[in-house]
Amino acid sequence: MDIKNIEEITIEGARQLYNGSHIGNDLLLIDDINKVPLPNEPQRMKCILLGICLHGKAQYSVDTEEHMVTPGDVIIINEGTVVDNYMLSPDCKGIGILISIDFFRETIKGMHELSQLFLFSRTHPVFSLTQDEMTMIKTYYKAIKYKVDDKEHHFRSDVVRSMLMTMIYDISNAIYRIQQATDHRQTRAETIFASFIKLVEANFRQERRVSWYGGKLGITPKYLSETVKQVSKRTPNEWIDNYVILEVRVLLRNTTMSIKEIAQQLNFPNQSFLGKFFKERVGMSPSDYRKS
Repeated sequence: MDIKNIEEITIEGARQLYNGSHIGNDLLLIDDINKVPLPNEPQRMKCILLGICLHGKAQYSVDTEEHMVTPGDVIIINEGTVVDNYMLSPDCKGIGILISIDFFRETIKGMHELSQLFLFSRTHPVFSLTQDEMTMIKTYYKAIKYKVDDKEHHFRSDVVRSMLMTMIYDISNAIYRIQQATDHRQTRAETIFASFIKLVEANFRQERRVSWYGGKLGITPKYLSETVKQVSKRTPNEWIDNYVILEVRVLLRNTTMSIKEIAQQLNFPNQSFLGKFFKERVGMSPSDYRKS
């Protein structure tokens, strides 16, 4: 199969197959993974799946690498990966949360050590929780579902994002525990990626040149691009642009700054340049986004 023609898994498409609690095409809760029709062909993730196996077993492949899931396991499938070869035991039960990329980025904005969490989930898409951690995550899921279903709540999306962020912190704590127990050593590529993300988090408002980041890391732009793409399935430019777009979204939604002021703060040559940059990536102008 031509990899360019692989169908994509989106929340919009998943909602057509599974009628679960949701917030538009940003978030979909799956109460029983066994009730979701599974595709027969490889599909590329255009969202993020966070799931927990409660009973039985499941098997699937991510980027051709097979993984087995048993009770107590957390599953994190990242955007951009190709999933295939699903096999669920008849008694398999689990819960899952599908999160759009934009919703996820807004949720984790400002979280520390994001690169470490991202790296771990890339190299360990399945890992086990303790019984207490399992109970905690199931409690989070019920609370998030309750709030997602509260459609009259004016701040529903913001509250759900806040609850998700808290849950992600606790999952990150479980990851930290596992890392300490296994003494996992990062590869050189993983170390470069982690350092790159930390640099981007600190400098994206002023600096968007890949060559600048390569210089700071003491490597060529080409080597940086190849390494970041290898580890994360995205280019350095895509990572930098993602941080910039998220910041513009936040400033448009949560401040009274003019678009000209936002352009100046994020080091764009002018307001027009920011407008073109934003529309190419979001599909609407900054002023239209603010109105929406």
